[in-house]
Amino acid sequence: MMKTLLLSLKDVESLLSMKQVIESVTDGYRAFDEGKVQQPDIVSLEMPQHNGETDIKSCYNKMNETVSVKIASGFYDNGKVNGLPSMIGAVLLFDGTTGALLCVMDGSLITDIRTGAAGAVSCRLLARKDSKTIAVFGGGGQARMQVYGICAVMDNIEKINVYSEFPEELFRYKTDVEKETGKQVIICSTPEEAMKDADIAVSATPSKHWLVSGDLVRPGTHIVAVGADMAGKNEWDPEVFGKAKIVNDSKAQCLSRGETRNAVVSGVIARDDVYAEIGEILNGKKAGRENDDEITIFDTTGMAVQDNVTAAGVYEAALEKGVGTYFEFM
Repeated sequence: MMKTLLLSLKDVESLLSMKQVIESVTDGYRAFDEGKVQQPDIVSLEMPQHNGETDIKSCYNKMNETVSVKIASGFYDNGKVNGLPSMIGAVLLFDGTTGALLCVMDGSLITDIRTGAAGAVSCRLLARKDSKTIAVFGGGGQARMQVYGICAVMDNIEKINVYSEFPEELFRYKTDVEKETGKQVIICSTPEEAMKDADIAVSATPSKHWLVSGDLVRPGTHIVAVGADMAGKNEWDPEVFGKAKIVNDSKAQCLSRGETRNAVVSGVIARDDVYAEIGEILNGKKAGRENDDEITIFDTTGMAVQDNVTAAGVYEAALEKGVGTYFEFM
């Protein structure tokens, strides 16, 4: 009988480390650029009456011979009206050579950490090496993970300026991030205050109206645009794209559902103005940051290959350490 491994949230948490996921996501971006990944379009479902949405992301990765399917939901009233987390999901991992279901695992933390890792990968390539201050927009889980990832790869970070349209969440944010990183967190009352001395700026909100005006972005800034992962979401003034080097995780996704889409629809840029996918830079096909005055933008809509390589790493670690419970699926 075929046995399938079941990994709970606690199991997955015990097997993940940000530094390892950063390397896995780097490998995944490279594999995607090398044509080793089949990645169908994202399937999205919206439940506005419940302030919720669900995405289904899948891929086949020749690099590790696995197929992954992730169902991830964001229900943004959770935690306010019930005891559930706002981000809930599951990953199914299959053997790419037989189709056998290898593992069912909690996907909420995988989504969080692989997205944080993506921002970190972009900072290694596109942020100035002497960057000291991060501006963060949002105070939720991903606003934390982005900072944790960046601090894992950038040696000179000293301060985090944070702004949220929901300021009540920021006191907890400050406590958590200062404890985790040892860096100073400054709660800001306006976007202008957050961007005042920012070297790296991260947006991780579900906003449908832009929060940051283009004139607030200084030369040399690197922007990590995370929140706009569906048509209709918008965190950045499209004008910023007109003066920036634009890097996408996937051009196809970012042009159809990312922050890049907003800039194209508004007429600020054309589709061909996207400089590169991040895998092209990682594989040496194009340069990353070329001078200290460039404004760079990494628009990430989240790719199935990120889930795949992260989940495959969790599965291999679980086998090695004997973590999880088996059940007979067939």
